[in-house]
Amino acid sequence: MTETQKTKVSISIGDPHGIGIEIILKAFEDKRMFDFFTPLVFAPIKLIQHYKKTLQIDTSVFVTNLEKLHKKQLNVVSLHDQDHPIAFGTPSSESGGIALASLEAATEALKKEQADILVTAPIDKHAIQSDTFRFLGHTGYLAEQLEGESLMLMVSENLRVALLSDHIPVKEISSILTEERLTQTIQLLMQSLQFDFGIPKPKIAVLGLNPHTGDNGLIGKEDADIIAPTVEKYLKKGQLVYGPYAADGFFGSGTYQQFDAVLAMYHDQGLIPFKTLSFGEGVNFTAGLNRIRTSPDHGTAFDIAGKGIANPDSFKEALFTGRKIFQTRKMEKMLNQDHSNEDTP
Repeated sequence: MTETQKTKVSISIGDPHGIGIEIILKAFEDKRMFDFFTPLVFAPIKLIQHYKKTLQIDTSVFVTNLEKLHKKQLNVVSLHDQDHPIAFGTPSSESGGIALASLEAATEALKKEQADILVTAPIDKHAIQSDTFRFLGHTGYLAEQLEGESLMLMVSENLRVALLSDHIPVKEISSILTEERLTQTIQLLMQSLQFDFGIPKPKIAVLGLNPHTGDNGLIGKEDADIIAPTVEKYLKKGQLVYGPYAADGFFGSGTYQQFDAVLAMYHDQGLIPFKTLSFGEGVNFTAGLNRIRTSPDHGTAFDIAGKGIANPDSFKEALFTGRKIFQTRKMEKMLNQDHSNEDTP
């Protein structure tokens, strides 16, 4: 594979007291990964070296300023490198500050087209809060930094689960379920399936909000008054959008296998079955933006941080999913340009 065919990936380390650095190092301990990626990690080099030594991970590291990149080593762009005592498993304002600095630098590299995709390791949502970061997670931050409307889309092979709402209290879910928001989310999901995954006419299932989709209004009216009429409008236009489906039977019966994607109404409704079915190798993709960002589908895992037992499989999947989406977008852009040229007299 030539250098131009490799994917240049910008990587943020997440909270350094979690497993982020460990899974990054472990992923690129496999030298075959360099056949597909040129990785750029934004982190204090002392932290990287500390992890390598403490956990005995044999990953080659090359310190760079982005002017020269190593083809077969983990390129590290060193951030402020004052001594920072590592307290595995214990987030702090200092560890949150390092996570934020890494995220900002990695995102900036993506915006400047110094990288093709961004892959983020897990942050601690409390520790990272600051005057410049007042978001409930990566998605909100990236929606502000990049162009487009963000959509949280969980991906694992042919299983794709999008969320109408993500990190909000359960008591607020019904209040944000409107026809306008539902329509906008379905549109974002449909466009992502077409241009990020190359599915010309995607088939989408929409889950209901209430148990048994409201039981004809006995357990809530949102399913009959908002979801069903919105879905009907798509069907009348010949678009393959179906629902609302009761979430328990939908996943329990395997009906999800008949669709290209599922739209869940809230976080746990979508992520509990997704994480159960993806066997720890799922990927979080921020759809709807002009640049590509993925991440593993797990958190900081403070309970196992520093023990050397973190599994890098989900992080590897995030790398390859981001690469595949980048290639699909590139191909779709070329096809659209060719079609446009054909239409020109």
